Amino acid sequence: MASRKPTTGFARRGAADDGDWTVVRVAGLRPVRLGVGANAPAGDYDEDDGEDMARWEDDAFEDRGMRRLEPSFKPRKKPAPTPRKPAPKPKHPAKKPSSAKTPPKAARRKPAGKSTAARKRPPSRRGALLGTVFYYGSVLALWGVIAFGGLLFWYGLNLPDTSSLYNVRQAPSISIRAIDGQVLSHRGDLKGGYTLLADLPAHVPAAVLATEDRRFYWHFGVDPVGLGRAMVANYRAGAYVQGGSTITQQLAKNLFLKPDRTIARKIEEMVLAVWLELRFTKEEILTLYLNRVYFGGGAYGIEAASERYFRKPARALTLPEAAMLAGLLKAPSRYSPTNDIDLARGRAAIVLSNMIAAGYITPDEAHLANVSPASLEGYAARGSINYFVDWVAEALPDYAGRSAADVDVVTTIDPVLQREAELVIASILANDGDAMNAGQAALVAMTPDGAVRAMVGGRSYALSQFNRAVQAKRQPGSAFKPFVYLAAIEKGMSPDTMRVDRPVTYGGWSPSNYTDRFEGEVTLRTALAKSINTVAVQVAREVGVRNIVSAARRLGLQEELPANLSLALGSGSATLIELTAAYATFANGGYGVIPHGISEVYGQSGEELYRRHGSGLGRVIDERTAGAMNNMLKAVMIYGTGRNSALGERPSGGKTGTSQDFRDAWFIGYTADLVVGIWVGNDNGAPMKNVTGGTLPARIWHDFMTRTQGEVPIAELPDMVVAEVPQTAVTPASATAGDTLEYEWEEPGFFDRLFGRGEPRRPALQPGGRR
Repeated sequence: MASRKPTTGFARRGAADDGDWTVVRVAGLRPVRLGVGANAPAGDYDEDDGEDMARWEDDAFEDRGMRRLEPSFKPRKKPAPTPRKPAPKPKHPAKKPSSAKTPPKAARRKPAGKSTAARKRPPSRRGALLGTVFYYGSVLALWGVIAFGGLLFWYGLNLPDTSSLYNVRQAPSISIRAIDGQVLSHRGDLKGGYTLLADLPAHVPAAVLATEDRRFYWHFGVDPVGLGRAMVANYRAGAYVQGGSTITQQLAKNLFLKPDRTIARKIEEMVLAVWLELRFTKEEILTLYLNRVYFGGGAYGIEAASERYFRKPARALTLPEAAMLAGLLKAPSRYSPTNDIDLARGRAAIVLSNMIAAGYITPDEAHLANVSPASLEGYAARGSINYFVDWVAEALPDYAGRSAADVDVVTTIDPVLQREAELVIASILANDGDAMNAGQAALVAMTPDGAVRAMVGGRSYALSQFNRAVQAKRQPGSAFKPFVYLAAIEKGMSPDTMRVDRPVTYGGWSPSNYTDRFEGEVTLRTALAKSINTVAVQVAREVGVRNIVSAARRLGLQEELPANLSLALGSGSATLIELTAAYATFANGGYGVIPHGISEVYGQSGEELYRRHGSGLGRVIDERTAGAMNNMLKAVMIYGTGRNSALGERPSGGKTGTSQDFRDAWFIGYTADLVVGIWVGNDNGAPMKNVTGGTLPARIWHDFMTRTQGEVPIAELPDMVVAEVPQTAVTPASATAGDTLEYEWEEPGFFDRLFGRGEPRRPALQPGGRR
């Protein structure tokens, strides 16, 4: 090693006893002791130097206050590829001098955090779990897609015929005829109302898309996002509250499928939706949908609905009108403006909010539409017959399905009875309605087997399309009492059972009589005839409210009935048509009936789509009970609250009813040929001026029956002596005023009663006139 003497340092040789060593001092460094020959192999000296190059000792160096740094003058050999054992720590570590040269690899420090151990650390358990879940989730998803595709292929092999898809140039129409074939009205558009999307205002399809299928232009016929949202909503609600069908699926269902709620039908619907998306453009699908969808009231397609509700073509629809029509698609019957205009407007407001959220309109436009909502103009034919026509049109899909072609419907309506009903109601209300604060009236006339012959749903169809005969739910008052006494008869009482008309109190409630007088001891027959409240409540307490509700349900009442003694006085609710049908059970001797207005339905080419068979619900009360009830209800007409409505020699039964504060007045009466129910009141529930069931309603009933039944042969009602009559029914030729008529009907089976199908089990009600 060449020695170089620094200018600012010195070198001193050590003493012999200390061994040969040299101390080197360099500016900026501490003294460094160097042993002569320290890097040479032991015992190997350089003789040329002439010097003793013994190793230097650590102890002597440290005694002088200096630390040792082992120099490295010889290059180190590469380590063998075999793993090395870690070197033991020196007993006396010393600092190594800094040098301008790069230190050997062995002396380099590795940066913190980048050690080999850190780089080779195994992945965390959480990361491994996520990776496993992702892997198996991907596998399951792939197999799910394969399985779903297989299902689609399988059901695609059995798709229904799609050839009718192209027959859309004319919206289906409904011709509604009377029992004699006379055309009453039309529903639907008869002018070939196929409307192109380009002909409609932009807000019409926008209202439909915002409400029914906001992602219409993004999905492929099936919307997975919508399906998932609907499933979550239904799961949280615990019931079916939301659907995930797209407009394409709805079109497929309406065109090709039956309204069954099965998994198979849902899959077929999806397959057809995908097929429609592949076959047609989005605009074509939306056009088909708007021309085929059902808007209620017998209106199929946007053109027919516009004419039906607003008496204008679809191209002239305003934003409020478009919102109202779009709101009908969710539930055409529930949101129909002819049923409840306020509910329809509330639904239209929701549609407008949806349009704002979808970006179709601005909040200012929606505000203007809400402050000036759509007004119902009604169908072109404005007569009261349209109350009946609306009812039939709403029920038609349940009988014959939703046909894509025109249909001809033969109804049960009698034009003569219908005309007389309209005239009588108009006359009574015109003469006495204003004076007695009675603004509305409704009438239903049906045969004892439930065939509706006349229906008036209100004073003026042009002013209000709300059908009070079918849709209004009002308190029946004392008109409910026959069901109390029916339960009593079934519990063993009879019309001659005695009870005391006296003050009674139950749970702090003390019912009173209309006359505020007490009759003392009376028969049940007299109690019903004079409509004594205290006796009705006593009987109800004896037989039990539950049994009264059961009797009412058996006779067809479906509305809410309170489970307390006030039910005996008619505190529940009922519709006029249900109450009238229940009384028909008494008129026919104990057979439950289903009120109906459709007899036959024919297709466009004359094929029969539906014909009514069967006889309703079968026997719901026995013969003796029916006879006892007729005996009691006849007393109402002889010396009770309905005596002013009696028809002379013609046997009849009936009952008056008045709700609290004269808000509702009823009269339900019947003969062997016809059952007629009358309601009088106000839509807003305002009290009338002392109008009871025995005043205006009884007068309407009497006038109507006098006008329509005068020429009808007299027939007896099934009375208490029915069991003593021979089993052969009285024929029309032999019937007399004194004969007791028995209807020899065979009770139909369960499915006949449920669906009204099968062969007739009983003869037509004979003697009498109009059926």
